[in-house]
Amino acid sequence: MNTSLTNAARLFAAGLRALLVLTVVTGIVYPLAVTGVAQGLFPGKANGSEVEADGKVVGSSLIGQSYNLPLKDGQETSKPDLKWFQGRPANGLGTNSVNTQYELILSGATNRSADNPELLRWVKDAKAAVVKDNSVPGHPVDPSDVPADAVTSSGSGLDPDISPRYADLQVHRVAEKNGLPAERVQKLVDEHTTPRTLGFIGEPRVNVLELNIALGELVAPGAGH
Repeated sequence: MNTSLTNAARLFAAGLRALLVLTVVTGIVYPLAVTGVAQGLFPGKANGSEVEADGKVVGSSLIGQSYNLPLKDGQETSKPDLKWFQGRPANGLGTNSVNTQYELILSGATNRSADNPELLRWVKDAKAAVVKDNSVPGHPVDPSDVPADAVTSSGSGLDPDISPRYADLQVHRVAEKNGLPAERVQKLVDEHTTPRTLGFIGEPRVNVLELNIALGELVAPGAGH
């Protein structure tokens, strides 16, 4: 009997020691080591890929933002502020929840098939809006010129990038709304176009937040046009 109790006590003590050691190693030492390495080698990425403007953090280069006008009485959704470049639609975030238009409560896709009537209506309406919003005198937008990322949300609904084709489509509208030469705005887009990773991975892309920050600096009082 005493031997059984002694063995049980010994096993309990060994298990307790293992628990304490593993708790310290995996719960304290390992997280601190990973955090230290990340902060030392990749501080920007480790802190959320923050983007600053005028000395303040204004967002993350990994998460899209909306650029809308203030919501008016009677409106269910805000209208886009057309002086800014617009990102991808955020239908995947859901309009029947607390999470809409890049408000970060959740993320997700639309979960609708390619022939889903609601998705087809969204795409049709989005294309019509893109054509209307971006057609300016002397530069009408043909529906066939509207790229897929202009009318569909990404898998997460939070894509921070758009295609160069969609950015180019918005150039004349942004230039007109801000009183800038279209050539200067196009140069801004070209400067903020990131090529394929390593030359063959992914597609060329434009980060909307970083592009709009540069646009804001360009139109700021005293900035040379």
